Amino acid sequence: MRKLVKYLKDYKLESILGPLFKLLEASFDLIVPLVMAAIIDKGIVPGDKGMILKMGGVLIALALIGMACAFTAQWFSAKAAVGFSTKVRHALFEHIQKLSYSDQDNTGISTFITRLTSDINQIQSGLNLALRLLLRSPFIVFGAMIMAFVVNVKAALIFVVTIPLLSIVVFGVMLASIPLFKKVQGALDNVLGVTRENLTGSRVIRAFNKEEDEIRDFDTKNEALRALQLYVGKISAVMSPVTYLIINVATLILIWSGAIKVDNGILTQGQVIALVNYMSQILVELVKLANLIIQINKALACANRVQSVLDMEPAQAFGVYKAENVDEAEPLVCFDHVGLTYPGAGAEALTDIHFSVRRGQTIGIIGGTGSGKSSLVNMIPRFYDATEGTVKVNGVDVKTFDKEALRSLIGVVPQKAQLFKGTIRSNLLWGDEKASSEDLDRALKVSQSKEFVEQKEGGLDAEVEQNGRNLSGGQRQRLTIARALVKKPEILILDDSASALDFATDAKLRQALASLDPKPTVFIVSQRTSSIMHADQILVLDDGEQVGLGTHEELLKNCEVYQEIYYSQFPKKEGASA
Repeated sequence: MRKLVKYLKDYKLESILGPLFKLLEASFDLIVPLVMAAIIDKGIVPGDKGMILKMGGVLIALALIGMACAFTAQWFSAKAAVGFSTKVRHALFEHIQKLSYSDQDNTGISTFITRLTSDINQIQSGLNLALRLLLRSPFIVFGAMIMAFVVNVKAALIFVVTIPLLSIVVFGVMLASIPLFKKVQGALDNVLGVTRENLTGSRVIRAFNKEEDEIRDFDTKNEALRALQLYVGKISAVMSPVTYLIINVATLILIWSGAIKVDNGILTQGQVIALVNYMSQILVELVKLANLIIQINKALACANRVQSVLDMEPAQAFGVYKAENVDEAEPLVCFDHVGLTYPGAGAEALTDIHFSVRRGQTIGIIGGTGSGKSSLVNMIPRFYDATEGTVKVNGVDVKTFDKEALRSLIGVVPQKAQLFKGTIRSNLLWGDEKASSEDLDRALKVSQSKEFVEQKEGGLDAEVEQNGRNLSGGQRQRLTIARALVKKPEILILDDSASALDFATDAKLRQALASLDPKPTVFIVSQRTSSIMHADQILVLDDGEQVGLGTHEELLKNCEVYQEIYYSQFPKKEGASA
């Protein structure tokens, strides 16, 4: 939490004024029992109505001033807590955006979602309560004890015994519960993880009739969370009854001894009432303090979890090269004996990949499932970094590039078509915010999207729901291709991005890409040989190794893996005529 305090720097005034006004309110509360004692001893007992009315007016004034102070303190505290949590959430989101694919894979998306939502909400609530009560409650407790000594020293000795006992209970529960709250948040992460997995994969689960298995898995994790919360709750629940017991016993002793002192003329009735009121104030504030400590413990546990993400150093560091003074004679993309091993993996995902690509060429990448096709193209924009060898763009190691300079050269169409809530136009403008209507129209034509976009009500301004769920799979894929084309990239990566297209549309798309001027260098990752057979070069992967590189005709002659893939899709009779 100490490291997060810097996000409060813009709310220093509010962080001071909030507790200050709460202390003012508490000061007025401490005066109330003395006013009540005066009403009883100087008004009711002698029958002085004027004194009763006068002191009654003082009570009303104290109540109104205290209420004004409480509202003011709440406003300042809420402003500081909400502003602080907003800044932390923004910083956390910004930091997550800087993390590499590997960092995100290792931590887990559900963990990031929990940190951004539940954890920061807990921090906000804890900070709000702390600003209002962290000083007020101890101030009331010790202030009430001091005021009790003002009333009568011997009677106040009961407070000297009571407050340490209560402190032992409160802080004992606090120390026992702190580590448990961290476990509760970890169990919540597990529940959120399985929830996210089930909601995103609900169709697959139903297709395989695995609902009951997943329900049992969810119930197991949910039950673990429930058991932890109950255990923490039981420990926390000890606090209230024990504190009430101690206070009530102390109150009984106070009333009993006070009655004797009244009979002996040592105390007045009003003073006994004042002492009982002070004891009641201590009870209320200690219960508040106990609950506050629980909330602060939760907030501190959540703050440490948020800080652990902020402390994650991005695995990638970008250089400063801006792609200036480009040597046109250099290959646009070069893989120089590249290997890739994912963190925690037992073996390489890619081994000794070596090839180069000239400007304007089309490169087909094919291989079996899990052969490393997506891993290979993901290294060009540095979604993942090569662990062996070098990936070069324009003859320069991609690790020396400025991030914006590198990725401005590259348009990526991922395997899973991802659209965002908004309109077709707003999604296309992700490629280039300054794109003209002609640029958008060109991208739609090349991606074979123009016809269905024109049929939509509103055309380019037709609504796109979250994840593009109001569009078919093929429409989503074509729009993501159009979005990449709006960028006018030098390198276009199509990572199995035409899998939902029919053969005719796929062929038209490839023809349109080939006719672009200037023509980008295109990497086509596909399971279909028909999609890559006309490429200038075809790279064949098998279990992470490069087993073939050449044209379609060359690979049919000398690459067994390519032959197997091709003839599995085209019978030999047709293959012979191809």
